[in-house]
Amino acid sequence: MDLFQRYPAISDLRTRARRRIPHFVWEYLDSGTGNEATLVRNRTELDRVLLRPSILHGELEVDLSTKLFGQTHPLPFGIAPVGMSGLIWPDAERLLARAAAQAGIPYSLSTVASRTPEEVAPVLGDHGWFQLYPPRDLSILDGMLARARAAGFETLVLTVDVPVASRRERQTRGGLVQPPRLTPRLMAQVARCPAWALGTLQHGMPRMRFIDSYSGETKGLPSNAHAGYLLRTSPDWNYLHSLRDAWDGPFIVKGVLRAEDAIKLKDAGVDGVWISNHAGRQFDAAPATIETLPAVRQAVGQDYPIILDGGVEGGLDILRALALGADFVMLGRAFHYALGALGAEGPAHLVDMLTQDMAANMGQLGTATLPELRDTVITPAKSETP
Repeated sequence: MDLFQRYPAISDLRTRARRRIPHFVWEYLDSGTGNEATLVRNRTELDRVLLRPSILHGELEVDLSTKLFGQTHPLPFGIAPVGMSGLIWPDAERLLARAAAQAGIPYSLSTVASRTPEEVAPVLGDHGWFQLYPPRDLSILDGMLARARAAGFETLVLTVDVPVASRRERQTRGGLVQPPRLTPRLMAQVARCPAWALGTLQHGMPRMRFIDSYSGETKGLPSNAHAGYLLRTSPDWNYLHSLRDAWDGPFIVKGVLRAEDAIKLKDAGVDGVWISNHAGRQFDAAPATIETLPAVRQAVGQDYPIILDGGVEGGLDILRALALGADFVMLGRAFHYALGALGAEGPAHLVDMLTQDMAANMGQLGTATLPELRDTVITPAKSETP
């Protein structure tokens, strides 16, 4: 099967994944919160970013490599953390970590993953990022950091845009219940997805194994009020300073939307900021990530690392973010669409798809390297006066 003929775009992977994943799981993956206006806004604002193609630039040898935190990556994108990936596709965390290692790109493991850092470690590679939901108990925090470091995760990502549980109404309507259990309604959905069901039978019902080892209270599937909230706190600036002192590697803060916050984080010794609105899953009146990017870049200067996610649906969207000032782009849903559509071979296909898309669009723009993209941008999208 020629994957590029059958699945040339992320939208194709999404369509097939929806057929192969139970409906209640699909709603967990694909939904936002509220009316999903923020989810839509992420996409709409990306489409408003126009780039100027050039002519007569001759043949180009495109270089997609970039440096981040002292490391050179062959590609300017990586895999964002998604809680309970193993619910979306069996053994997802290890499949994604292995694919990322093979591609030389970062893989981010969530605190509320269905696999522990130790289980992912054998396939992690050299670019492991650990995403932390901050526990209120500092002894638990010390244990989490020690385990992540021992498993080979060198970069710490503190998520700060989940101070409270979001409602995620569409996810609730999909059938997730509290306390979590497989109801007859959900079992009927599982029966229609044999690949997902057999994989889950092989690897076991997903649960938050890392959280389990501290709380002993998480069983079965996640819900809107999953047990991760039993451990979490809403961090303040004192918590941030303590965490910076406790971690001796690159330290990123995820969930930044204000330029003034980015300045304070830079001054506090944070190594980079991650512009994110949690993919529209937390707050439905948030701005699109791409529209906040220029102000954050201006505030922190040209050399401070900025990472971005939100609404990315192809290589062109990655170029848009880089052109507006991002150093790196992370994708979460897209890699899970790839798993749902194609199983273990899906992530590698997605990496190839994004790579080819970026190279083709850079050829149109006449840019051989990523820094040149910043000279091509028109934003917001308006007609230029002749």
